[in-house]
Amino acid sequence: MPDVPSALPPVVVFATVRNEERDLRAAVAAVLAQDYRGPLVFALAVGPSLDATAAIADELAAQDARVVVVENPTGLTPQGLNIATRAGVRAQPGTVYLVRTDGHATLPLDYVSTAVEALERTGADNVGGMMVPTGAGAMQEAVAFAMSHPVGLGGGRFHTGGAEGEADTVYLGAFRRSTFERLGGYDEHWSRAQDWELNLRLRTSGAVVWFTPAMRVEYRPRASFRALASQFYKTGQWRREVVRRYPATASPRYLAPPVVVVAIAVSLLVALLGPLLGAPALALALAVPATYLVGVVVAALVFGRGLRAPALLRLPAVLTVMHMAWGTGFLRGR
Repeated sequence: MPDVPSALPPVVVFATVRNEERDLRAAVAAVLAQDYRGPLVFALAVGPSLDATAAIADELAAQDARVVVVENPTGLTPQGLNIATRAGVRAQPGTVYLVRTDGHATLPLDYVSTAVEALERTGADNVGGMMVPTGAGAMQEAVAFAMSHPVGLGGGRFHTGGAEGEADTVYLGAFRRSTFERLGGYDEHWSRAQDWELNLRLRTSGAVVWFTPAMRVEYRPRASFRALASQFYKTGQWRREVVRRYPATASPRYLAPPVVVVAIAVSLLVALLGPLLGAPALALALAVPATYLVGVVVAALVFGRGLRAPALLRLPAVLTVMHMAWGTGFLRGR
């Protein structure tokens, strides 16, 4: 790689991509345009795709020597991330920090410099910031709001924001290479939740995970109820796997959706037996889903009052789909 005269430490930005034809050029351009003045390599692991992702990646690598492209035969995320980091370090052996991005993320121009500054100032082993969902259209606006408010996804700071400081987990992440390699990188069992699991191992080993709201990455949320339900169902499945492997991580925030799903399912079953059990039992059974739906509508109207009317009208349904899909996935497990 070409030498860049600088006292700043070398950095590898890494990502794994698959079927990212639409967004890959913008994602790579954002990395190459970073205002970081130290040596920088972008390592990209490309999985089997149904579009022109591989051809675009090769084209971008031919245009700029800082782009390193390697194959990710499995197409799975943790395998690709580990392959990308190894390829980046081979291309730039003196790498000090590893900064993760995604093929559909457009990093702000100061993202890498902010990450390095935070790593060096705090002494943390992983720093990261916020996933900032931004919507185009009423559905995405409603989903974006739900994903960045406690009424939708709980109180995680990388969703809702908050003060800088130690955290359980952060979005994407920027790592000390030495710590990342000492822990063996991403556990390739975790097709999802691999970042959360790595942060858990970091904290268990005595390393520090640090949240800073100065690192913000825009994210395009799902644009249909079907896609949203599928996303949250799979997320719930993998959260169940996290709790199964690490029971101490269970918390009210994770257990609330499956509890609500069970309560509503039982109440609806009792309601079906209403003629046999009598009117009081029927009324009690129907009170559970009714209370939940009223609560969701009230929460949407109170907290989402700044949304445009078309998005606000969709918000109760968006919240319900998120809660029910996540809870069902958690109950189903993998």
